[in-house]
Amino acid sequence: MTSGLHTTLAILGLAVVTVVARGFFLFPRRAWAVPLWLQRSLQLAPLAALVAVLAPEIFMANGHLVSTWRDARLPAALAATLWYAWRPGVLGPLIVGLCVYLPLRLLLGW
Repeated sequence: MTSGLHTTLAILGLAVVTVVARGFFLFPRRAWAVPLWLQRSLQLAPLAALVAVLAPEIFMANGHLVSTWRDARLPAALAATLWYAWRPGVLGPLIVGLCVYLPLRLLLGW
């Protein structure tokens, strides 16, 4: 088989899997109730995914835990967390974290 045929079959296969997976939830024959524990779990899933992505970026360098406090990511994450505790939102912690991170990284070389 040629490479083009492999690509076409892969795309068609992924399309079928996507339609079946989404259709399972979108086109049920009868309505079904989602248990309360599952609803609560699904509400927390985005936060868990965000922590799973960000925690290694903040606390690890080159596959090892950060071993010194002189890493610009640590005070930036702390500042962003404190800002969020004071005023919840998305933009505020982002700006505060960058305002702490950039001078430490660019000026002090942390």
